[in-house]
Amino acid sequence: MDKFMKIAVDEAREGIRAGHGGPFGCVIVRDGKVVGQGHNEVVKRKDPTCHGEVMAIRDACKKLGRYDLSGCELYTTAEPCPMCAGAIMWANIAKVYYGCNIADTDSIGFRDKQFYEAPEDISEELDREECLKVFAEYAALKNKKNY
Repeated sequence: MDKFMKIAVDEAREGIRAGHGGPFGCVIVRDGKVVGQGHNEVVKRKDPTCHGEVMAIRDACKKLGRYDLSGCELYTTAEPCPMCAGAIMWANIAKVYYGCNIADTDSIGFRDKQFYEAPEDISEELDREECLKVFAEYAALKNKKNY
């Protein structure tokens, strides 16, 4: 077994044995060294965003003191859901290795598969003009500071 995937599996086991959430563990590696790790803590924190990948990204960002994880690789026990895939892309993680696929996740009762299908449109534009003012303020500040 790959040494980094073993750490992800161990994270998953730690989480499920503690009752923190599903069997999802993750480790983030840079230059051959672990820089972040985590497991699913949805139940523990009562927060649906606390997936293993998100927890590992938060840990790596904190340890590295930055939000850009360029040059990092991510190892996770299951194929990332769309939320986690988005977080991985926002973090600029270069490569993802996963153990179980979406069908495997579905087989143990998780509903990831439905999020890959076209969702019901629950969004509606509201107060765009006021929000554009906030965007303009940000753009002006960004030009003065290094965001």
